[in-house]
Amino acid sequence: MDADVAVIGAGVVGTAVALALARRGAAVAVLEAEPEPGLAASGTNSGILHTGFDSTPGELETRLILRSAELRDDVLGQLGIPVLRCGAVLRPSGGEERATAARLAEGAERNGVRAELDPDGSLRVPGEAVTDPVDYTCALAAAATDIGARVRTGSRVVALRPVSGGVEAEDEGGARLRARVAVNCAGLHADELARMAGDSSFEIYPRKGEFLVFDPPDGRPLERILLPVPTARTKGVLVFPTLDGRIVAGPTAVDQEDKDDWSVRPEAAAEIVPKAVAMHPPLEGSEPIASYAGLRPAGRGVNYAIGASARAAGLVNVAAVRSTGLTASLGIAEHVARIVAGLGVPLGDEAPLPRRAPREPGSWWRRTAGFRAAA
Repeated sequence: MDADVAVIGAGVVGTAVALALARRGAAVAVLEAEPEPGLAASGTNSGILHTGFDSTPGELETRLILRSAELRDDVLGQLGIPVLRCGAVLRPSGGEERATAARLAEGAERNGVRAELDPDGSLRVPGEAVTDPVDYTCALAAAATDIGARVRTGSRVVALRPVSGGVEAEDEGGARLRARVAVNCAGLHADELARMAGDSSFEIYPRKGEFLVFDPPDGRPLERILLPVPTARTKGVLVFPTLDGRIVAGPTAVDQEDKDDWSVRPEAAAEIVPKAVAMHPPLEGSEPIASYAGLRPAGRGVNYAIGASARAAGLVNVAAVRSTGLTASLGIAEHVARIVAGLGVPLGDEAPLPRRAPREPGSWWRRTAGFRAAA
């Protein structure tokens, strides 16, 4: 075997899994289709690190979000990942919305997350924070490499098949990698990868989320994340600060079939701006300086499809992680490490994280918008 574990996909979940396994002594190889880690869903989101205050108590997604919160500070500190601990506020506009905010506060209490209801019905969540999702992903990848993992970019997997004692992945260039276990972290293409190995148990479709970036209209950075009152389908349009002092509004929620359509629709601004202005009136009349779209890997009738495949020996699927991959990545990685160990890959005690000098916050959204525009 060329590796104990082949991790396919170097998004935030794939790199977190690679780091968790490498820290436990596994020989890990990561295969990423794009030229750099974090260029797909992981680099086109909000960068918000959620607390799980609004997650459904007891679900796997919620448990992994809450576990990530316990693990995150050490990772942020050791790897020098920038973070803005700004907190969030949700301001209801009427009686029905106030009832929703009260229910969210009750759910937060069940999840063990601090959330405070003001007398006017506003809900404050002091633990919500913002990071640089690209730097977060790349820092995980670099740390995994420091410990011994191999990360191969520009390596799109086109075949995944069983071999004696494990699985074999083949990329577009004909290079082959054999491993005891393959961990499918291919995001939007996780269903296609699973089918290569004979597992058609789930299907992924892209849910587009479009964002608009603004300079602060009054010259002052936004102090906290502004949350909308969620609906049954979506959490709605948020207004939030970036680490470099900009303001972002979004996302939309547009279900589509094309996994390669990263464009921002002409009508996106009309859908986002009125809602953003209602939450943050200084944005009235402001023109966005950039826009970008993220495609979230939503599962048809399934969420957080994580586990050893029942149909393909040696395959672990980590799929349908729709919108909380950044937030839950560390908990997912720990969970996947236990699954991999259960498949016979020997894992030892966790090695310390390598220490990385703190980095100055950058304009990650420029990279995101520019890469997708060029593509």
